Amino acid sequence: MASNTSKPNRGGGRPNSNSRHSSQSHSRLWRERSPAAPFQGDHQSSAICEDSRTDFTTHNNVNSSRGFILSQPHYVQPHYGQPHDVYYCTSYATVPLQSTPPPAAGHYMINNNYHNSLVPCIQTSIPAPRIQRPFNQPQSSGIWRSKSQGKVVNSEEHAVKCPVQAPECLVSLMENMQLVPGTDTSSLTDFMVIPALPKLLPSEEVDKDLARNPVPLVAVRRPDSGGKEGALIQLLANHFLVQFEPSQQIFHYDVEISPQPSKEVARRLKRKLVEENSVLLSNALPAFDGRKSLYSAAEFRKEKMEFIVSLPIKSAKSILALNAGAHQLPGSDCQGGASSRDEKLFKVSLKIASKLDGKDLEEFLKNKKDHVALPQDFIQALDVVLRENPTEKCFPVSRSLYSSSMGSEVIGGGAVGLRGFFQSLRATQQGLALNVDFSVTAFHESIGIIPYLQKRCEFLHDLQFRKSRVLSAEEKKEVEKTLKNIKVFVCHRATDQRYRVQSLTDEVTDALTFKDRDGKDIKVIDYFKEHYSHNIEYINLPCLQLGRSKPCYLPMELCVVCEGQKFLGKLSDDQTAKILRMGCQKPRERRAMIKGVLGGSVGPRSGNYDREFKIYISQEMTKLNGRILQPPKLKLGNGGQVKDLTPCRQDRQWNFLDSHVVEGRSIARWALISFGGNAEQRSNVGKFIVGLAQRCSQLGISLSRSTIVHPRFEQMHILENANLLEAKLRKIYDNASRNLDLLVCVMERKHRGYADLKRICETSIGVVTQCCLYSHFYSLSSQYLANLALKINAKVGGSTVALYNPLPRQLPRLFSEPAIFFGADVTHPHPMDDKSPSIAAVVASMNWPAANKYVARMRTQAHRKEIIDGLREMVGELLEDYRDEIKQLPKRILFFRDGVSEGQFYKVLEEELRALKAACKRFENYNPTITFAVVQKRHHTRLFHSDGQATEPVNSYAGGRVHHSVSRNAPPAGKRSSSSSDAQDNIPPGTVVDTLITHPREFDFYLCSHSGIKGTSRPTHYHVLWDENNFLSDELQQLINNLCYTFVRCTKPVSLVPPAYYAHLAAYRARLYLDKSGSISETSSSRSTSTSEASSNRSGRSRLCPSVEPPPLPKLNENVKKLMFYC
Repeated sequence: MASNTSKPNRGGGRPNSNSRHSSQSHSRLWRERSPAAPFQGDHQSSAICEDSRTDFTTHNNVNSSRGFILSQPHYVQPHYGQPHDVYYCTSYATVPLQSTPPPAAGHYMINNNYHNSLVPCIQTSIPAPRIQRPFNQPQSSGIWRSKSQGKVVNSEEHAVKCPVQAPECLVSLMENMQLVPGTDTSSLTDFMVIPALPKLLPSEEVDKDLARNPVPLVAVRRPDSGGKEGALIQLLANHFLVQFEPSQQIFHYDVEISPQPSKEVARRLKRKLVEENSVLLSNALPAFDGRKSLYSAAEFRKEKMEFIVSLPIKSAKSILALNAGAHQLPGSDCQGGASSRDEKLFKVSLKIASKLDGKDLEEFLKNKKDHVALPQDFIQALDVVLRENPTEKCFPVSRSLYSSSMGSEVIGGGAVGLRGFFQSLRATQQGLALNVDFSVTAFHESIGIIPYLQKRCEFLHDLQFRKSRVLSAEEKKEVEKTLKNIKVFVCHRATDQRYRVQSLTDEVTDALTFKDRDGKDIKVIDYFKEHYSHNIEYINLPCLQLGRSKPCYLPMELCVVCEGQKFLGKLSDDQTAKILRMGCQKPRERRAMIKGVLGGSVGPRSGNYDREFKIYISQEMTKLNGRILQPPKLKLGNGGQVKDLTPCRQDRQWNFLDSHVVEGRSIARWALISFGGNAEQRSNVGKFIVGLAQRCSQLGISLSRSTIVHPRFEQMHILENANLLEAKLRKIYDNASRNLDLLVCVMERKHRGYADLKRICETSIGVVTQCCLYSHFYSLSSQYLANLALKINAKVGGSTVALYNPLPRQLPRLFSEPAIFFGADVTHPHPMDDKSPSIAAVVASMNWPAANKYVARMRTQAHRKEIIDGLREMVGELLEDYRDEIKQLPKRILFFRDGVSEGQFYKVLEEELRALKAACKRFENYNPTITFAVVQKRHHTRLFHSDGQATEPVNSYAGGRVHHSVSRNAPPAGKRSSSSSDAQDNIPPGTVVDTLITHPREFDFYLCSHSGIKGTSRPTHYHVLWDENNFLSDELQQLINNLCYTFVRCTKPVSLVPPAYYAHLAAYRARLYLDKSGSISETSSSRSTSTSEASSNRSGRSRLCPSVEPPPLPKLNENVKKLMFYC
């Protein structure tokens, strides 16, 4: 439909004065014939017109006339899918109307003679809002013919009628509609349906409806026997089949120990109790979880027993007790020798809790019916049994175990990387299996406190040369934060006791005194010289405070960090890189290490516990068949020579050689600000601007070759002052007439001010930013500039690539109508942070059918809370944004939830599915079908090629053009780089597994959509918890694999479905808004798995903050709110 050239009149009922037709000549008077039956068809009825004797009105106080009131307000449905100006007629004027304010819902004829005005027609129902062109051009004046051989309508009868004979024709003019006699119908060429959008319901009504109709939560069963698409590939998985004797009873005893010890001491107590009471314990070899549960293969003599067990543990009072009323000298009665006072007594109570056997588990694994539940208590018992011997010899951290005997490496900063292994029992399709994997993590280095502080605190690096140094208040605070909760032991005498650092003393060591038994004051430094012949050298440092209720003090130089404590501090970039290198094992190496763990002296098969409980663990990995899904055909921009391609390399990468991004934006107004840099580096800024503009042009992105204001050069210290930084940034914005598309920020190095910069620009000023470092300016490679260009284009509203075959064509059964993709993630503060809120982020696709642009919403919530509190509000806002963009609500919702552990699956589903339903209920009569899937990357399942099955490079693709990636330099001929070797040893992109190692009944699968460049590829685990869309395995797997090719920041498939990936990026960005004083390397999010490990390292102490209202995030500026600023 041709658009109107006259200027739209948004405010009143009359057209612009330059209209070539007078408003009076456009008068339309209507009358209604006898009512006819509503239109009956396959499409939903959505609105009914009112009585003909009322006034015809619109949504925004447009002048009314004699006519008809139509139904509630709506948004204009674009004609033929293209945006345009539309008009409607009243009896007084032709009123122009844009998408805001919308006209009333109804059927309209499009009058070509009068600026494409809309002539309202009376009807009794409105079909679904799909627009077709049901009429041909008139053969002669007053005569209309339909496309589908409908009746010829004579204009003398003044009736306009559209027979609907094909399902795709979604429009109808009812028989009870007619024009006033004398109306010229020759100019009526099209018919338009403008749908009525559902109104928002109050929250109270939504809550009542949900209470009346609760959602029954039933685990989604696998819809079929697994997918069939893709070429078969033989694989090995690091799952080892576990056989157990179903009739073997396991006796579960509750354990109570008083006084309550640490897990380390509790295990020592268990060992001694078993040694000294073997007869009462029926000569059994029980397994202990270190807390409350003891499992035995034989029943004890009595159901309830109590024991007194002593351990040679020195009390804290024997060190240096400075109590309020009485002070005593450390070891004054024994001078460091052993005595009865060194034995500590514990009361251990055992009581039978339950008797377990494997019959229920055997039934669950064999019976595929829903009524048989997974016996978690029996699996938990077997898991404790298989961990018993490794735990005695290794350092346990959550479900992993580490040992220096398996390899270690000092990574700097007072930390050491230890190698270890992960193990966990899982119920799978093949039966019970033990998942074993190689693992690496950072521990505190076991060295003296003084050298430890020299490594951890930069301001103390020369402490050994400045022994008389005094700490400032800020330095003392930093040292106290560094040492808090670290376990230490003393080195001036022999003892097995371990102490946890609580704080530092207020006074320095030289000033600390206490009273001896005679009441005489004695200095701490004098005491250690007299009793241990030790001269305290660091007399101006505070002592360590070890106790809570009864404070005990120790000089720092006499303490050593205990071995086996997980490093909970924030790793630096260098430390992180070293840990990653330690864990980056080639597939063949990792596979060999896993098999070595299984048969090793500290592995799950070590010791006699498996024989005691009649458990047999296979030594062979699980053999299974995977499938390789084909890559999708991709759509590129029309400006390049290559407009579509299919990634055909082995790693599925592609490039933009002779091609453009699918949607390149024009960036005419942009600016650049520099922080730091020497004269030579700054001189390269002009070269950078030209190079970036040229590279953008090559990619189909129009970036002006000059900035709108001159580049501004500032010193690095500006980044340290948020107020000064904002003033500098706002000055640039004001100089650009407060109209800026992009701000490029060049930094000398990474700086904590990065967080302030992002917060200020995206919340206060309202401009997207792209940061880069001067270190990249020396080469300015084409690949680096291309990476910047892709990110910039996405941030300003463009897109990199789209699927050549849109989703309605790929899956017409499911996507014949609009759908929306959600991604959600929750990130938590660092394990050492006990106060900061968690961040929840939700993103949603805003374009259809491309579905490659995502808008984000972020909220703070209670400290370390995994359930998303504000999900209902965030989803509701995103649905409204989608409605505003697409002009209708989506019929299907696909929700991808990241960061959820298996133990939280159904808690998350229960609360978040309800929130999703509530968000949809806000819209009247809106009930989309929902699919809720959890996305997991932090698992330990690895897939390997079967023997001799490593893939070779693929350089051709049947029927398609070969496109080689330029993302990295190719190795010289005849040589293979390490990354190239890893990529060929890894499983190929698109590998999917949904048999044997997956859940026995539920709908889950592993998909490796990316190419593993370094180390061993980790497939992503997708577990569908709720599915009203009734996806088949092939449909969902191919859909997710295809979506992984549409990520905006790179030209290769990513490992995570983009909605979940974007949600993680958005949550990270929101964390920056709060972590304004943290360095860029310190703001990385800590996921729920890290939290659980941290919690287990704190002796079970709850680390949750009191329930206080979390501080809100700063509100996003409207200029960036609907852009992908976070990517």
